[in-house]
Amino acid sequence: QVQLVESEGGLVQPGGSLALSCAASESIAIIYDMGWYRQAPGNQRELVATITRGGRTTYADSVKGRFTISRDNAKNAVYLQMNSLKPEDTAVYYCTCSTYINDYWGQGTQVTVSS
Repeated sequence: QVQLVESEGGLVQPGGSLALSCAASESIAIIYDMGWYRQAPGNQRELVATITRGGRTTYADSVKGRFTISRDNAKNAVYLQMNSLKPEDTAVYYCTCSTYINDYWGQGTQVTVSS
């Protein structure tokens, strides 16, 4: 069973930065889209950012200019660099990747932005 393993999140002060990483436990033939979602208490899981195999990116309006998604196809990995963090960024963050048939999800990691 392929698993996506996420790095540990953490606690960061408002205005601070945090980087997340996610990598497949084994090779997945062809990964088309990769991305990050997040879910805060009382909210639906929302899309944060996506990146295609060719490097085209999209971002939620709430994180544009602050977050950067990137990927390493050779490592089957996706990354999220989060800058200028705000309390409203507090959530459990999930990475995901999609092949032709299957979607894979990370286990989720808690990111808390608080002073």
